[in-house]
This record gives sequence, structure tokens and C-alpha cells, in this order.
Amino acid sequence: MAPITTSLYSRLKSYYTGEKEPVKPFLTTYAAVALLVLYTLVYVLPFYISKTTRPSSQLSRDAPSVIKGRIASVTTSCIICSLSTFLLLYSVVQNGTPLQALHNLGWFPVGVEESVKAVALTATLFLGPLFEAGIVEGGWRKWIRLGSLNATISGWIGYRNYVAGPITEEILFRSASVPLLLLSNTSNTTIVFLTPIIFGLAHVHHFYEYRITHPHTPVVGALARSFFQLAYTSMFGSYATFLYLRTGSLLAVVLVHAFCNWMGLPRFWGRVTKGTDDIMGEELGGGKRSEDRVKNAAGGSLGITWTIVYYILLVAGLYGWTQMLWTWTDSPSALALF
Repeated sequence: MAPITTSLYSRLKSYYTGEKEPVKPFLTTYAAVALLVLYTLVYVLPFYISKTTRPSSQLSRDAPSVIKGRIASVTTSCIICSLSTFLLLYSVVQNGTPLQALHNLGWFPVGVEESVKAVALTATLFLGPLFEAGIVEGGWRKWIRLGSLNATISGWIGYRNYVAGPITEEILFRSASVPLLLLSNTSNTTIVFLTPIIFGLAHVHHFYEYRITHPHTPVVGALARSFFQLAYTSMFGSYATFLYLRTGSLLAVVLVHAFCNWMGLPRFWGRVTKGTDDIMGEELGGGKRSEDRVKNAAGGSLGITWTIVYYILLVAGLYGWTQMLWTWTDSPSALALF
């Protein structure tokens, strides 16, 4: 199936309408961004309408009732936004087919091979953390047996962070939103670096929730936490958007999102110990894990060699990731050509 690119859009339009000259984009970039902002509001605002989903000083966003209510809310939002984009895509080209619209939404082809490559590519970026968690801390035994997987996702927090969060966020911010910008003839560079900012801003409301549940935390500290979250969620959003455009697979970005949530942020300083990395503080929501990584008090000291190996693997993983980025994301189902 041919990829939908900015130049191919005009050619397809001309083919089906008989027009010889390029036509104006179906949407302007401003209109596409406005729809993206509207989708974001549809996704977030319902959290604060109902008492069931609105956190308070007595009700944390991690409470099962809040999580269940929010999952139901975002599922409805995703259905509405996806259906809206589907109808727009279906109406762009006369004689178009639902299958073409589903392709632009990343639903078809599913992209199993693309998904495996995307996760493997992302895992390369986490060689250091995988070494620490798997080898140093002995986590590989649980990984082989899929130990704790069921226990993790069977709890409401784990289900939110590793299943519902990645699925609903990628449906809204990639599947339902990116095709709108493709229809507007927006450049790939703008798509990759613009939409993630809105994705990051969609998490800023956690500042309000954090202030409610941590009223004694200084405002400066809470703001710093929010800015940090905005930075790395936007960075991840750029990566996920790039993968989505290159692979044309919604499944690929969902799995990468879940994997990154599971890994958390890599260690950039300090020594490797025998302790287990714990994620402390409030979960950042939508599948995002806390940036406040600390070591378990039960951890013991190790020789400096382990730490050296960790940082070597961290750098080697980054280098390997840059070398494989283009080849491992190449797909005939791509939505855009770079």
C-alpha cells in the first residue's frame, strides 16, 4: 500500500478528481493543530467534570475509582476523536475506501514486523538500564518466566501505566492527530516536533493534581517537576511520532510507549548497586513514570567495574540506536517519506 506523503496527497487528489493542477490541502496547518488541541481538551477536561475522576486532597489520582473512571472517559474520547479523523480521511479522496483511512490511522496493516523492530531499536537505547535491572539486579530470571507481569498489569496503577495509558495516548496523539497534519501538507519536521509539544502540554494538568495531593511541597519544586515532565514527554512524543510516520503502525508506537514506561528514565549519574530501582512519588499519569528515581535501601555496594560497564553500555546503546534508526524503521507502510 502506497504511503501517504505530502506530495502524494496532491497526486491522489488529482487522480480521483481529474484535476491536473495541484489543489489546496484539505486542511490548513492551523486547522489541523486546532483540531489536535480540541482532541487534547476532549481527552483531559472530562477528568475534572465528574467527582469520580477529579482528584482532591482526600482522593488521589491513583485511587482505583479514579483510574477506572478516567479509563472509561479516555476510551470514549478516543472513540470520538478516531471516528472524526476517520470520516475526514474517508472524505478527502473521492472513491476512497475505508481501508485507506484505516491505513492512515495506523490500524492496517497491523505492522507486527515493524513493531518488533521498533521495540528492539528502543531497547538498544536502554542497554545500560537493561544491564543494571537484568544482570546486576538479577531481573532476567523474572523476565524469562514473565514473573510479576500479570501482577503488575492486574493492579489498576499498572494497568493504567502499561496498558490503558499507552493505548489511549497513542490513539489520540498519533493515530487520530498525525493524519490531520499530513492532510494539511505540513512538513515532516514540523509534525515530528510540533505535535509532541501538545502531547507534553497534555500532562501539565498534573501540576494541579500534584499541588492538591502535596500541598506542603514548595511551588518552585512543583513547577520544576512539571517542566521536567513537559520536557521528557515532549521528547518521547517526537520519537513516537517519528516511529509512527516511518512504520505506519499504531501497534508499534503503543508497544514502544509501554516499554519506555516500564523502563523509566535511564540513570545518568551515580554508581550501580545491588538494590532495586524504585519509582518514588506520584505517578505522572497516562503511562508516564515518575522522574524521581532512588535506590532501595536494601541495596549493597558493588565494585566500580559494574558502574563502568553500565555507562559504556549506555553510550554504546545510544550509538547503536543512531546507527539503526533509519534502517530498522523503514517500512512499505510508511505514512511519510523522509
